[in-house]
Amino acid sequence: MPHLARIQIFPIKSLDGLSVSESLVLPSGALEHDRRLVMLDPMDHVLNAKRIARIHLLRATFNLADNTVTLAAKGSHGTFRLAAPRTDLVTWLSEFFGVDLRLDENSAAGFPDDTENPGPTIISTATLETVAAWFPELTVDDIRRRFRANLEIDGVEPFWEERLYAAPGQGVPFQIGAVRLEGTNPCQRCVVPTRSPETGDRYPDFTKIFEERREQTFPAWANRVRFNHYYRLSVNTRLAPGGAGILRVGDQVQFPVPANSD
Repeated sequence: MPHLARIQIFPIKSLDGLSVSESLVLPSGALEHDRRLVMLDPMDHVLNAKRIARIHLLRATFNLADNTVTLAAKGSHGTFRLAAPRTDLVTWLSEFFGVDLRLDENSAAGFPDDTENPGPTIISTATLETVAAWFPELTVDDIRRRFRANLEIDGVEPFWEERLYAAPGQGVPFQIGAVRLEGTNPCQRCVVPTRSPETGDRYPDFTKIFEERREQTFPAWANRVRFNHYYRLSVNTRLAPGGAGILRVGDQVQFPVPANSD
């Protein structure tokens, strides 16, 4: 039976994720606390792993009950409040990156890459296992950490999530527990998955290997028109009308959504 196997949020954009047993879906479609804070340099450019490989050397452990984060890098560590004014947290991060950064907060919608489809990204466990097999040196958890999806669905075949999008502009409805979402598009990937989440070292020919195997294993049910290249994995979503609620690990996935689901 298709079910929600994992929920992962990223309270500070580009830093380590946090696995949670349940998560509130906000009216914006974002998961509560996901990408709630973003680091900005003095020019107001986002400080993220796309731009700065050094970010992979930084470990972050979040405690949402205490609203804190513990940061560690090369023997330096500290625990800081996530609530404003966050002066000590900003100072520590500024010293680590060597710039006078600031933290911006959006508790209502977070800072997603896809602002038109800001719902949780979704992937299947079987997809992660399949992709991991393409890279003998990497584990399933390595792939999970590289691609950073919010929701992981188990009990389905590899690339099951490719059923959750159609033509551009057309949402495909599905339901997890009581939460209604619409799949919108396959997620275009960046340089981040090519790097070790621990060291930032590049995996040789990662993108080339990925694209070749992705094309070879492309499922018959997927919409190939949405792929101008094959460096895409996971599906972006948005909240369906009246779809907000709480997601819980173990929730059943309904797809297609029954006509009488109201």
